[in-house]
Amino acid sequence: MPRRQHAARTCLVIDTEALLFDMDGTLIDSRVVVEKIWKRWCDEVGLDWHYVLPRLHGVRMYDSIKEFAPLAGQDVDEVYKRLYDEEVNDVEGIVPIPGALELLAALPADRWTIVTSADTVLARARLKAAGIVPPPRMVTGEIVTNGKPDPEGYRLGAERQGAAPADCLVFEDARAGIEAGLAAGARVIAIADAHSFEVPGNVGRIADLTALRYDGIHDGKVRLTVVAPCT
Repeated sequence: MPRRQHAARTCLVIDTEALLFDMDGTLIDSRVVVEKIWKRWCDEVGLDWHYVLPRLHGVRMYDSIKEFAPLAGQDVDEVYKRLYDEEVNDVEGIVPIPGALELLAALPADRWTIVTSADTVLARARLKAAGIVPPPRMVTGEIVTNGKPDPEGYRLGAERQGAAPADCLVFEDARAGIEAGLAAGARVIAIADAHSFEVPGNVGRIADLTALRYDGIHDGKVRLTVVAPCT
């Protein structure tokens, strides 16, 4: 008896004014580089890597260093300069998240942007390594006063797209970013296979961007379909 074939089915249709993407872990996979650099520093200064790792992703580098450098008796600005330079100059192994290039190529260029904790120089270096052209209205870490989980970045991203946060769809992979999107009043979908935490019940969840299809503009809004394998 032949095996039943798995097919993709539409699980959900979403209409939205604009799409706001986090960068690391959502559009690109930079974990190999980031974790290599941070683990090396933790080992050098005697910090417990297993304590640092779950608190590392999704926030601005400077905010992370302000938290961890004093624990190791290190100067915040000196550590920041060193680790920042290493992250900007080491992009080997950075790749797009599955489905990212295809989805972004299909979307109208004026209906999406990036809201990232990385500053502009670092964001551009990583996006270039992953083959993604930075959008013109990108929100980067040095532009905002307060980084994620504060909602400032996503509110600014929505404003730059000419939309209210409630009419935007946020894509995130880290707890701090999910909290920022929700606090801004946006709908949030988690790219939730990267980090081990419980996704809130009011947040959608997909493994990566291969689960999404662009389905055109309907009544002035971007339409996405969420697809999944089914029997």
